[in-house]
Amino acid sequence: MKTIIPKIRVKNFLEAWTRKKLQSLAPLRGGFAFKSEKFQNVGIPIVRISNIGFDGTVGGEFEYYSKLNPDEKFVLKGRSLLLAMSGATTGKIAMLDSEEEYYQNQRVGYFQNNGAVDYDFLSSVLQTKAFTNQLNAVLVAGAQPNISSKEIDSFEFCIPESIEEQSAIGTLFRTLDDLLGSYKDNLANYQSLKATMLFKLFPKAGQTVPEIRLDGFEGEWKKVKLKDVTESIEYGLNASAKEFDGENKYIRITDIDDVSRKFKENSLTSPDINVSECDNYLLCEKDILFARTGASVGKTYLYDIKDGKVYFAGFLIRARIKEKFDSKFIFQNTLTDRFTQYVKVTSQRSGQPGVNGKEYGEYELDIPKCEEQQAIGAYFSNLDNLISAHQEKISQLETLKKKLLQDMFI
Repeated sequence: MKTIIPKIRVKNFLEAWTRKKLQSLAPLRGGFAFKSEKFQNVGIPIVRISNIGFDGTVGGEFEYYSKLNPDEKFVLKGRSLLLAMSGATTGKIAMLDSEEEYYQNQRVGYFQNNGAVDYDFLSSVLQTKAFTNQLNAVLVAGAQPNISSKEIDSFEFCIPESIEEQSAIGTLFRTLDDLLGSYKDNLANYQSLKATMLFKLFPKAGQTVPEIRLDGFEGEWKKVKLKDVTESIEYGLNASAKEFDGENKYIRITDIDDVSRKFKENSLTSPDINVSECDNYLLCEKDILFARTGASVGKTYLYDIKDGKVYFAGFLIRARIKEKFDSKFIFQNTLTDRFTQYVKVTSQRSGQPGVNGKEYGEYELDIPKCEEQQAIGAYFSNLDNLISAHQEKISQLETLKKKLLQDMFI
C-alpha cells in the first residue's frame, strides 16, 4: 500500500497520513430558518451568507433577532468555522472569532468542533485544492449554487493521526493568517489616513488655505492652472507594443495600476518602433502622465527614475512640470476629489469619455510656496512608500501561504 505523506513535513513527525471523511472529523451543521418578520434593529446579530466575505472574514451589515435563543445549538460563540452553503459565496470558508453571541442562519454551515481534529488544522485543510476540487464536483453548473451538509460531510481528506502534528500545522497557518490580518489592517489604516490628508492638506473650493498645515508654513495659496506649472503638455507615441527587449519599456493606460498608480511591470513590453528616433517620448523626472480617454480617463502616473527607460503611448498625455514646482505635490493634486470631479465633468462626451491636453491644462489648482510644496509632496511620498511596502508584504505572505497549502497537504 502506498504511503501517504505530504511534500513538506513538520519536524519530528514521521507517521503516514490517513484518509478520513469530514463527517468523522467535524460534521457540518445547518442553521436556523429565521422568519423575516422577526428581524429587528437590535438584539443578537445573525450570520447570513452575505456576511461571509471572499477574504475569509465575517462582517458587513447584520440583521438582528431580538427574541431569546430560537435554539441554543444555533448560537455561535468563540471560534466558529463557517461555510457559505448557497449564493455567490457558496463554498467560502470564514472563521468567526468572538466572545459575543451570534445566530447561525440556515444557509450558513458550522463545522462542529467536537475535538476529533485540531480546529486550526481543519481551517487550513478547507483552504486547499482537495476541498475546492470536491466542492466543484458537487456544484451544478448553471444552477443557483448551493450545497448540503450531507454532501460536505462526505468529502475526504488526508490528515495526520497525531493531534500534535495537526496542531503544529494549524498553529503555523493561524500565525500566518494573523500576520496577514495585521498587515491588512495597517494597510487599511494608511490608506484611510491618505484619503483624509488628501482632503485636509489641500484647500477646499473657495478657500485659500488648507484645513491642516504642516509645521512652519503660513500664508495664502495661489490659484494657478496646470498649464502654468508645466513646460509642455504632449501626446504619446503612436506605436504598437512588442515583446520586451530588456531595456526599453512601454507604458500604456493599462500599465498604470488603478489603486497605487505605480507602473505595473508584470507584463512588460517595448514600443514596436525605432526608439533611437523617439527621444521626445522618453519619460524624465518631473513627468506626469494622464489617461486621456476611455473608462480610465483621469488616471495619472508620476514617473519614477527607478522605473528605468520608459516611453509613453498615444492614449496618454505627458505634463512636464517646471523646475520651480514640485512634481510630487502636483501629482498628489491629481488624486484629490477636486481633480476627480473636474475630470468627470470635462470628460463628458456624446461618445467615449475623454479629456484632451488643452482641457487638462485648464485644470485649476492651489499652490503654496515651493518649500511647502516639497514638504507636502515628501509627506505623501513617504505615505505612499508605506502603503506600497505593506502591499508588497501582503503579496509575499499570500504567495507563501499558497505554496505551503500546496506542499503541506495532500
